[in-house]
Amino acid sequence: MEYIVFVAYLVLIAWLVTKIPFFTKTGLSRPQLVIIFLLKIMAGIFYGWIGLYYGGLAQMQDTWAYHTYGVQEYHLLFNNPQEYFTNLFHDPYGSGMSKFLSTSDSYWNDLKGNLFVKILSVFDILSFGYYYVNVIFYAFITLFGPVAIYRVMTDIFPGKKWIILVSTFMVPSFLYWTSGIHKEGIIFTGIGLVIYALYFGHKEKKFGFRRICMLLTGLLLILFLRNFLILIILPAVFTLLLAYRWPKRGLAIFGSMYLLFILIFFNARYINPKLDFPQAVVNRQQDFIKLVGNSTIPIDALKPTAASFLQNTPQAINLSAIRPYPGDVKHLLSLAAAIEINVLLLLFILFIFKRKNGYHDKNIIYFCIFFSFTVLLAIGFSVNNLGAIVRYRSIILPLLVIPMVARIDWEAISRFFSSNIKKNNNLQKST
Repeated sequence: MEYIVFVAYLVLIAWLVTKIPFFTKTGLSRPQLVIIFLLKIMAGIFYGWIGLYYGGLAQMQDTWAYHTYGVQEYHLLFNNPQEYFTNLFHDPYGSGMSKFLSTSDSYWNDLKGNLFVKILSVFDILSFGYYYVNVIFYAFITLFGPVAIYRVMTDIFPGKKWIILVSTFMVPSFLYWTSGIHKEGIIFTGIGLVIYALYFGHKEKKFGFRRICMLLTGLLLILFLRNFLILIILPAVFTLLLAYRWPKRGLAIFGSMYLLFILIFFNARYINPKLDFPQAVVNRQQDFIKLVGNSTIPIDALKPTAASFLQNTPQAINLSAIRPYPGDVKHLLSLAAAIEINVLLLLFILFIFKRKNGYHDKNIIYFCIFFSFTVLLAIGFSVNNLGAIVRYRSIILPLLVIPMVARIDWEAISRFFSSNIKKNNNLQKST
């Protein structure tokens, strides 16, 4: 029965992907759209398979736990519909907003899992509780995020369709972590919708009802599914709007505003003790340190002071942007992550030495860089589990990889290798 339901939904939703204007306006052909959709489904199936058979080794049990809770919630809909429609708003701790950034005994900390389970329970109504059928639905709704980024980036970098296509959809860890049934795919969809609405709203000088709804939907998805990210993306959004007001001063505006945000981060507690952001990061790090896993590594403990954060910045960057090292490899996923990060570092070196201009709207690129780097710092300051780090950072990889790869002068590199090959051939002939 599951196979019949899977094939039926696969055909139906693959056809739907080729009919939705948001997808068809990418300029991609119908077969190309279907291939991208199928890639996400295959990655989601592999994600589920890893979680089922190697979950303990790779710490991937969450996806099946969410599935189990989703099925339970699905049955609750029929057994106690009142509870089903109200339990998402129940705060068992009575703490309200006071524990917004807390990682334990907090309504907000529980909300991300509870909402995700609720989403899966809606899938279960259509899928009859089959995990791999839910993968199809999840691949569909999380396709909107990368498609939004693809449309923005192809507009910024004209003539770079294939480079941007690969950089958007086929970065391995991004494809894997945002296609499997976990929160990353929906979080990135929220980020993609925000960037899409801001970019095209500015370009077309039109923020209509639909675009505002898209922006708010993206922000709410981020708020509900990973609330600390809302404190990172809102300053980036505000700064981008300022940069659009004075477009020729974009870099200066981003630099000066982020210096101001750093001052606010460390000094807001003196205005209101509840706004003690450094202590919230320290608490988050301590909670992660208490969790012991296969890929947990020792790190220096933070203190809620500017000096401690500055001292730990190199460690944070190393953790979130460079690791895992080859020596950190313990299983297939960590091997893939180690290979990927080294390839990305190689691309960064190529970008430094062989880059060229020729793109529109530098300010949205500044947004991507400042937002992504802040996310990497937040991860590096608080997380000491390499598996979690790879998963958390996956959602910002396209925002960094696309502008980098699209600006590399591939023609110059190709000419360089071609000339060297010819020289070697001539040298061999002469000898």
